[in-house]
Amino acid sequence: MTYQHTPVLLNETLSYLNPVPGGTYVDGTIGGGGHSLEILKAIHPAGRLIGIDRDPAAIRAASERLNSYSGSFHLVHGNYADIRNILRELDIEAVDGILLDLGVSSHQLDTPERGFSYHEDVRLDMRMDTTQEFSAYELVNQASAGELTRIIRDYGEERWAKRIADFIVKNRPLETTGQLVEVIKQAVPAAARRDGPHPARRTFQALRIAVNQELELLEGALRDAVEVLKPGGRLCVITFHSLEDRVVKNTFRSLKDPCICPPRTPVCICSKEPVVEILTRKPVTAGQDELKDNVRARSAKLRACEKL
Repeated sequence: MTYQHTPVLLNETLSYLNPVPGGTYVDGTIGGGGHSLEILKAIHPAGRLIGIDRDPAAIRAASERLNSYSGSFHLVHGNYADIRNILRELDIEAVDGILLDLGVSSHQLDTPERGFSYHEDVRLDMRMDTTQEFSAYELVNQASAGELTRIIRDYGEERWAKRIADFIVKNRPLETTGQLVEVIKQAVPAAARRDGPHPARRTFQALRIAVNQELELLEGALRDAVEVLKPGGRLCVITFHSLEDRVVKNTFRSLKDPCICPPRTPVCICSKEPVVEILTRKPVTAGQDELKDNVRARSAKLRACEKL
């Protein structure tokens, strides 16, 4: 399947990232290369782009899309959470800007065999990195009812988490997404199925997050990203659900105000200095024109900070 991916909040992201000619930038979730292409246009010819993605299909697609800028970019199959090691291996001490476009891509959702969608009946998978051994199949069929409850409750914010987990365990083994959807439908009361979104949506989100360790790695990755920025360098992060956005917001706040002194201490004695300036007082969202053309932008939120 051709890798189709429309970059969300493109103009807003470029405005906050502010790529300059000759600069060095990292796209930590390069996807199909939409954002990266525009970054390369801005930094060419002396600039350099490092593109990272855990999905081998994204690396292949980005390589083709960016081909006209050959020599100005370097692609890495890896995880943005390893950004410090990746840059160290490339002998890059610091960069001018970093972009992270989080979550599952349109291509991953629209490729049935990847198992991200609850609208298809395929083998349970949900791996962003197809070379990773652990998949949704192992999680669904091996995790305890308690662990499944925690994942579905915390990562999916699902009211019926315990009931869904119990039904999953009772009906194991489950081989396909279609089988999982049917079990979820059995677990969720009829009234909730009628009044809310698709009954499997929250559970599928939760399982995907757990399989790919999306939230577990995020805060550390944000801190590492800021660490490898040059002074004045910028970090832009696009999120697609409240759990991600909350981590980004809270991490940015703690980097802006790292003081750990007790609230009533008259003078700061911890000597912790602010690391960043937050550029987005509120998250930036898509305008009506973009929403008409790209429904995926509906839930997108952009936050940005600048290293002091």
